[in-house]
Amino acid sequence: MDTCFNRSHSTKTNLVKKTAVVSEEMTSQIRLRLLPSAKCLFDEPVQVKVAGLRSRQVVTMRARSTDEKGVVFSSSATYKANGNGEVDLERDPSLSGSYVGVEPMGLLWSMRADTLHKLFQKNRSLNPHVVKFSVHELEGEGRMLAEATNERFLIGDGVSRVPVKEGRFHGVLFTPPGEGLFPAVLDLCTFMSEKRACLLANKGFVVLAVSVYNDKPDNIKEMHLDYFKEAVDFLQQQPKVGNKGVGILSRSKAGDIALSLAAFVPGVEAVVWINGCSANAITPLYYKKSKILSPLLIDLSKAIPTESGAIIGKYCTNNPLAEENQATLVPIEKAKGHFLFVASEDDLNWDSKAFMDQMVERLKRHGKENFESVCYPRAGHLLEPPYGPHCRSSFHLFAWQLAMWGGEPRSHAAAEVHLWKKIQEFLRSHLSCEAMKTKAKL
Repeated sequence: MDTCFNRSHSTKTNLVKKTAVVSEEMTSQIRLRLLPSAKCLFDEPVQVKVAGLRSRQVVTMRARSTDEKGVVFSSSATYKANGNGEVDLERDPSLSGSYVGVEPMGLLWSMRADTLHKLFQKNRSLNPHVVKFSVHELEGEGRMLAEATNERFLIGDGVSRVPVKEGRFHGVLFTPPGEGLFPAVLDLCTFMSEKRACLLANKGFVVLAVSVYNDKPDNIKEMHLDYFKEAVDFLQQQPKVGNKGVGILSRSKAGDIALSLAAFVPGVEAVVWINGCSANAITPLYYKKSKILSPLLIDLSKAIPTESGAIIGKYCTNNPLAEENQATLVPIEKAKGHFLFVASEDDLNWDSKAFMDQMVERLKRHGKENFESVCYPRAGHLLEPPYGPHCRSSFHLFAWQLAMWGGEPRSHAAAEVHLWKKIQEFLRSHLSCEAMKTKAKL
């Protein structure tokens, strides 16, 4: 009996070993590829492809990344291989998971943290956004079959990054490689972030990133436009800048500062205003030691609570068109440059679409045609360069509580792709360098 038992046990052990070897061989034949390269810029798409699966095999695709605060974001989606055992995210639909349908970059924009109200923090430019892609068996414990790492760089080859402390302002200057000449852009961030500025520098712009707030907003009792004019002057003096006029890129509170620069400061030739206000919000604005705009106040008692604990602040801002608030409106009709107004209809932070409509009407009333407007029906407040995780709610540094930003993830992601191209086209068309103009004439 003992001999018989040992032979049976030995046979079973050999079968298990053979099965494991076959399984390992099959797994080793499965390949997850990122095309055209596993390394790319943050705002560039990658094609995610899997080969070597069984015909019609159903698998789970996953993405995982850790932000600058150490918070882990992840996504997953179920895919069915074709007859050749291949999955291609540009061709094949997700059947279930973080999103459904054909979404080539869905694994990136649908990533979320395990806990609510987390904003993906990627503001420093020198370290890449690292994403781990993997493919897993659908059955059992979801054994990993293959993986690949995508390094998504914010700063491109040859782009210089120089911290600047000039006069009263400080920021970070990004300059493209080559002799130039390049158009110049002031990237006004409500709170400091280098992401948008360095990505724009990769496209051939000299960009200075400057934050509106360098302190807690409650500590700022007045704002001085002179501070931001110094930044404009600094940009105009850069040797690689080919046009004395500058562009301004802004969102949220930075939007009304950008409008004010266009209205009061010479040399501002193009302004991109994204989901901001038509009036000077929150803090009185001074220029050359005189108050030029009163503050449009916010009434947080009008905030709408939600089940998640975050508030909707869309209707907290007082009406800028009311008689008592006329002194808060930015006189944008005085601007010599051009405007690109961008509003998200599902912005839950501000009534951006209404503010945009007010500005369009104001310019038309003054006989102005120096503007264009874009509206995104299902996008939220936080429009960013594309392919980052969508954030629907997070901690609001003005309200000092959790706030809803809005946006249906798929529509918001599509809006970011469209807008990022639109911004570059707009800035190029209105900031063409003198050298480029001369070359065009020749």
